[in-house]
Amino acid sequence: MGDFHAAETNEVTWIRQYCQIRDVLVIHIDLIADDDCEDKALFWLDQKERERLNRYRFDRPRREFVLSRSAMRQILCCFLKCRNEQLSFETNAHGKPIPLVDGTLANASVNLTHSGNHGLVGIAPEGQLGIDLEVPVERPNVEGIGQMVFTDDEQSELASASGKEKLNLFYRLWTLKEALIKALGTGFSLNPNQFEIPQGMRQGASRGKFRFPHLPDIQWELDFIGNRDFVASLAYAREITQP
Repeated sequence: MGDFHAAETNEVTWIRQYCQIRDVLVIHIDLIADDDCEDKALFWLDQKERERLNRYRFDRPRREFVLSRSAMRQILCCFLKCRNEQLSFETNAHGKPIPLVDGTLANASVNLTHSGNHGLVGIAPEGQLGIDLEVPVERPNVEGIGQMVFTDDEQSELASASGKEKLNLFYRLWTLKEALIKALGTGFSLNPNQFEIPQGMRQGASRGKFRFPHLPDIQWELDFIGNRDFVASLAYAREITQP
């Protein structure tokens, strides 16, 4: 796919290449408040996006939207070799963005996530892609939340963990499941306690393969891409599924 160079210019200081895993390029978005960056980012938004931006009442969600959406546009324009005014988006029934160029479906899969001061955009040339990022915060009842979203085995492993290990496992499982759901494009109409993260990845492996029980013919690639600042995962399948 090649490197993303636009983020290296003086005009774009809030975006940088984070990693590339096989066919998936991942870009990091700096969401720290910066009036100059936000002003520059605003020029990338189309009329519908500006109208959506105006519905946000508070500074933080406005900043997250304008910086993240402009980053996604810049990455797609670079990847698809199109002008910004040629790029538009449809959404599926669960809100996942689908890029179009001059009104025609683009040959790219893109997904966006953000938490705290960090955002990630993933892009791949085809197939289906999901990415999720969470900045860990202490939660008083991770096992209670786990009962709603994790399988019995996953719950048992979470209950056996303690301290920081328990919180790390919770966020690892959460981001991996969220990435898969976002990739599939069904939203939480698919209950995350109906599928299980591969055991190796539950135990710390950075890469694994996965198949949904109801879609056994489609193999998904799973990658854990977090660092010391955030927990993050991506899921990618080269084939298009029909959930």
